[in-house]
Amino acid sequence: MDRLRIVLAMGVSVLLLGGAYVFEYFGYAPCTMCYWQRWPHMAAIAIGVIALLLPMRVFGYLGALAALTTAGIGIFHTGVERDWWEGPSSCTGGGDLGGLSGGDLLSLDGPRLIMCDQVSWELFSLSMASWNAVFSLIAVWLWLVAARSYR
Repeated sequence: MDRLRIVLAMGVSVLLLGGAYVFEYFGYAPCTMCYWQRWPHMAAIAIGVIALLLPMRVFGYLGALAALTTAGIGIFHTGVERDWWEGPSSCTGGGDLGGLSGGDLLSLDGPRLIMCDQVSWELFSLSMASWNAVFSLIAVWLWLVAARSYR
């Protein structure tokens, strides 16, 4: 496989994951689905490292699968943010609060729940989840090109 294509494909995940951590550092706390989008990027990075050490076509396809997984989650997350469909009740406000007291609800020192259906940042009308999907689809293409370049 072409090492440059592997590095580029893996680099997309490195940049997207790094960007997520930079946003988090500057106060944009991630929601549950944001965390879900990070795991396939971590897998793609690990696959990329292995593909550089053991250049086999299968790793290109596995990298593409990891990138496609995070793109799919990003598309789903975008749909939840845009009210195209329902998201998980655990992070969209649809969960049952019956077990909490008024004091629990008003407590300022408890964990802060970040809602998955709220856009916290966007650029050109695309949220972070949308941008993740766009760039992850580019990574899918790069992984597939790398896999097909295997001789």
